[in-house]
Amino acid sequence: MNLPMWIWLATIGGFCLVLAFDFYLVARNPHEPGFKECVGWVSFYVGLAVVFGIGLLVLSGPAHGGEFFAGWITEYSLSVDNLFVFLLIMSRFQVPRQYRQKVLLIGIVLALVLRGAFIAAGAEAITRFDWLFYIFGAFLIYTAWKLIGHEEEEAEFSENVALRTIRKVLPTTDTYQGARVTVRHLGRRMVTPMLIVMVAIGTTDLLFALDSIPAIFGLTKEPYLVFTANAFALMGLRQLFFLIGGLLDRLVYLSKGLSVVLAFIGVKLILEALHHDGVSWAPEVPILVSLGVIVGTLAITTVLSLMKSSRDTKAEAAGSENGKPEQAGEDEPAGERSHGR
Repeated sequence: MNLPMWIWLATIGGFCLVLAFDFYLVARNPHEPGFKECVGWVSFYVGLAVVFGIGLLVLSGPAHGGEFFAGWITEYSLSVDNLFVFLLIMSRFQVPRQYRQKVLLIGIVLALVLRGAFIAAGAEAITRFDWLFYIFGAFLIYTAWKLIGHEEEEAEFSENVALRTIRKVLPTTDTYQGARVTVRHLGRRMVTPMLIVMVAIGTTDLLFALDSIPAIFGLTKEPYLVFTANAFALMGLRQLFFLIGGLLDRLVYLSKGLSVVLAFIGVKLILEALHHDGVSWAPEVPILVSLGVIVGTLAITTVLSLMKSSRDTKAEAAGSENGKPEQAGEDEPAGERSHGR
């Protein structure tokens, strides 16, 4: 895709306008969004991505359109998994519920900027060093194995280098000052925990990008598609956080599904690198096959997760009902129990 600079500028400008309007709404009325509001915003962002993808299909052809949809779905799915850690960060820093929207929005904007730099560096590297695809593929396969092997471990949040540096360098207040990120105290400018948690979300997301960016480069080599797929995936993440916050615990097989997707993309990367290096038996995997594997795996994973959660809920309810009469019988006086028999 030999795109002129004005298309890049127009695309980035469009993203900035949408995020600025979103930020205006959040800053004007800090609150915890309800279900209908979240559904509306998630539908809006998903609709934008779909319209953008259809535009690519029409203007640039099915290959690039299919690559965008495969990349966007993959990035969105990996972002859902990231919400577990975002939830931990919110709890760790005890963010007031009415300000969580602002924290997520600023953190996601920071993450998008950092990912943009990461994507630019990655695109430049793979154009110069083709052998990087072997490393990317092996890394994705290792990440997939790690997801399966450590799925039972309880997730934890640990402060990264950037966060520890900010804590040491900048004077920080002990409490939140509304939604403000800085405040003047005793004649001294200090940052509040609000800034710290924003940096935590933005920089932690960059750590997640270590597997998601190689994954999308395994689906498309076009920097424009990589950037737009990441932007659309991140922009709708704030409302998705509130929408499926209670659903996260029910997606018990999500890690397995993501591990299958990452392993598939890793193998695809290695096979295509071998194919371009002249290995006759190594095939190129069509984008429609990739899209089918990604969508099918995530759909099956979601359905199986919800079925298992439903069975577990029914089993717990049945166990509680079976336990109640027995406990009640122990609490009854001896005479009443004899009469009941």
